[in-house]
Amino acid sequence: MSDTKIALVTGAARGIGAAIAEGLAARGMTVIAATRADLDVTDDDSVAAFASRYRHDHLDILVNNAGISGGREGQTPGQVDPAVIRAVYETNLFGVIRVTEAFLPRLRESADPRIINVSSGTASLHWNTDPSHGFAARGAMAGYPSSKAALNMVTVQYANAFPGMSVNAVAPGACGTDFAKDLGLSLERTAADGAAIAIRLATMDKPPTATFVSDEGTVPW
Repeated sequence: MSDTKIALVTGAARGIGAAIAEGLAARGMTVIAATRADLDVTDDDSVAAFASRYRHDHLDILVNNAGISGGREGQTPGQVDPAVIRAVYETNLFGVIRVTEAFLPRLRESADPRIINVSSGTASLHWNTDPSHGFAARGAMAGYPSSKAALNMVTVQYANAFPGMSVNAVAPGACGTDFAKDLGLSLERTAADGAAIAIRLATMDKPPTATFVSDEGTVPW
């Protein structure tokens, strides 16, 4: 087995995903930067076909980054469009499960397997129920934050199921990417800033497992 680490990053066409892929490649890893053109995480057949084309005998790092906000329309409590919520969950939750399940056999062939699920600080129940925190004061969204909270629980369940594997959720923080622009946000942090925590977990010695972390440390569940 080669000493070169192999990483798969979903949603790597732009933004934080592209920055994660670039950062891992710059650190000497073999990186498979998957985009929706070759891997649609919402489609069973697409995921299965992508996994069947994978030619390495193992996978060291899986970064489940593909995600959507769903936009603000149809997510406001009291005016929810269930179709919008389903679409958000299909990518942000079920897409992660699809890809993870497809690549678990290759991850289990690694000497140091790691799964990094890109979550969001908006998933923190603690922050959303703290009147002093900005998340509690901003307009409510039924889909995106709850999809990421569900992803956090899935992260813990995989960590519990595979104790020899490092499985964590990261909150990259809001960045001035197209994702943020779609929500009408103008931000100074860059995609590279958002990628830093995932890159750290992918490259650090003796990584933790079953954690929810950001650049600033542990994020309260």
